[in-house]
Amino acid sequence: MSAILELRDVGVRFGTFDAVDGVSLTVNAGEVVGLIGPNGAGKTVTFNVITGLQPATRGRVLLGGTDVTRQPAHVRTAMGLSRTFQVVQLFAGMSVLQNLMVAAHRHTHAGVLVDALRLPGRGRALRQAEERARAVLAFLELSHLADLEVTSLPVGQARLVELARALCLTPTCLLLDEPASGLDPGETADFVALLAHVRSTLGCAMLLVEHDMGVVMPLCDHVIVMDFGKVLASGPPLEVRDDPAVRAAYLGEEVH
Repeated sequence: MSAILELRDVGVRFGTFDAVDGVSLTVNAGEVVGLIGPNGAGKTVTFNVITGLQPATRGRVLLGGTDVTRQPAHVRTAMGLSRTFQVVQLFAGMSVLQNLMVAAHRHTHAGVLVDALRLPGRGRALRQAEERARAVLAFLELSHLADLEVTSLPVGQARLVELARALCLTPTCLLLDEPASGLDPGETADFVALLAHVRSTLGCAMLLVEHDMGVVMPLCDHVIVMDFGKVLASGPPLEVRDDPAVRAAYLGEEVH
């Protein structure tokens, strides 16, 4: 299998504190990998290193085999990396369709500069962005939300819209930061089914941070457990779930 995303011995130090300490992981094409661990384990810092929001103190980040360790976030996005957030971050004051068009605009032939300067081709670029946005909404069966202002949406729908916006970037690797946060059990089950549909239809790899094992177990091919900034365990979901060291980290059980 070809690696879409790789971390090699990544570390992040804040003063004398190692928030991330020698983390290595691989997400292969079409694979769903879960990144789990107790609060403060270093998962979010690791996510931010991957996306370019947090520089690594050491180690390397590779996308499709290309070293992007020193590349800014927008370069990584252009290379196929897209993400959602633990706290939904949509553009307030804009409709659902407009939110998606902002992302889709990156994939028009004219691009953002043409639109900003109102150069020739602006109309064509906007039409392409709208077509892409409406296609993604239709794929996720969210077309009925297109004209709604995003702040009017309940949490469950807002998370779906954020996923739709991420998909407008045509990612090869989708990062999901606690995608089930704030959802009730029924919404969570529906969201898991939707992610499975996205994976099977679009083929994009996924790396997700999640506390809800009801999301991790049915969706992930591989699970990585972090604790105190290090990788504690790595393997298939059932194997990791039954690992005594993992149970100790989560449940405070004694390791024999």
